[in-house]
Amino acid sequence: MSGDFDVRVGAYAVIVRDGRILLAHWNQGGHSGWTLPGGGLELLEDAPTAAVREVFEETGYHVRLDGLLGVDSHFIPPERRMHGTRTLHGLRVLYRAEIVGGSLTTEVDGTTDGAAWFDLADVPALDTVSLVDVGLRLHAAGPVDR
Repeated sequence: MSGDFDVRVGAYAVIVRDGRILLAHWNQGGHSGWTLPGGGLELLEDAPTAAVREVFEETGYHVRLDGLLGVDSHFIPPERRMHGTRTLHGLRVLYRAEIVGGSLTTEVDGTTDGAAWFDLADVPALDTVSLVDVGLRLHAAGPVDR
């Protein structure tokens, strides 16, 4: 049934350095968890631009994208959505990125309330959203556009 769902396109960065990964803490509407830095595209914005902008907003770091890791679909039925009455199709574009400037900060008035580096070995013990597992799997496989 075409048109019986909502679509949200987001762009995210997997940033791994010295055996550590940079994550942002998502906290919205009573739901929270560690996630990849990134978020929804704005009007007339392409995915690479959105990924770079979102990483800066959520972490304070300027990044350079270093390859497309992949595209993931995530479906949220109406009864699990915070807002909306139709199924949400989250289309998530993931990039590998490296830090080229800035310093770690906390986003103000956004959907994240912190950012931190974690040892890759410690990630399974964290309260993460499913996107983190997707990002780590795609990062291990490497960029698709090389």
